[in-house]
Amino acid sequence: MRTRDAWTEVVPGFFQLRVADVNCYLVRTAEGLTLFDAGLPRTGPLLRDVLRHLEARLSDIDALVLTHGHFDHVGTARKLHDAGVAVFVHPRDAELARHPYSYRPAAPRVTYVLGHPRGIPVITRMAFAGALTVRGVEAQPRVAHGHVIDVPGAPTALWTPGHTDGHCAYVFEREGVVITGDALVTLDPYTGESGPQIVANAATSDPASAMAALDTLASTDAGVALPGHGEPVLDGVRSAVSAARRRGPH
Repeated sequence: MRTRDAWTEVVPGFFQLRVADVNCYLVRTAEGLTLFDAGLPRTGPLLRDVLRHLEARLSDIDALVLTHGHFDHVGTARKLHDAGVAVFVHPRDAELARHPYSYRPAAPRVTYVLGHPRGIPVITRMAFAGALTVRGVEAQPRVAHGHVIDVPGAPTALWTPGHTDGHCAYVFEREGVVITGDALVTLDPYTGESGPQIVANAATSDPASAMAALDTLASTDAGVALPGHGEPVLDGVRSAVSAARRRGPH
């Protein structure tokens, strides 16, 4: 498991930014730049590094699209919004994006983390990266299941509720890439365990729905899956979904 903050081009045009085991993705197409999720507050400098590599500026980002409204995915959203970047989210997560700590998971967070000590270093890294100081954002609730979003790359939104009520994944059919957010991860921040899985009950609203949403991800048959936490999946989303089903809710 890598822990150092870094960015990498996973496949052509898809840049993973990883800060404190939280991922977001900058996608470059001929039409422009779209950022998927906004990471933690400390993601800002790394985002600027990637933009310099691309000879671009913050103002060149055409849109920020949120997979969901949790604090570790909206960390730099307010700054981007204030810089004029349009921010989009599913209607059922619009309120959460405004108040990114206001959610009730299936299991109490503190006692869960204390019972899973391998997750404590991950949670600690997130805290030092600003996880406790995130400000919400007023996102446009214009994401709808099965509809193409009018942003560079024209991804199709897939409603994958369970982790949150309005969680969405985004599939780039031509490129064979699906951004899974926290509907499918390869590192669980709350247990510290690697491998394809849904996120622990300490951060998931409805584990049964989260398991059902794996079917939606599998239906994309994407060759590459880009999760909100952990390493990219490069051998097909279906194999990752199968492993997540075996792991089950936890």
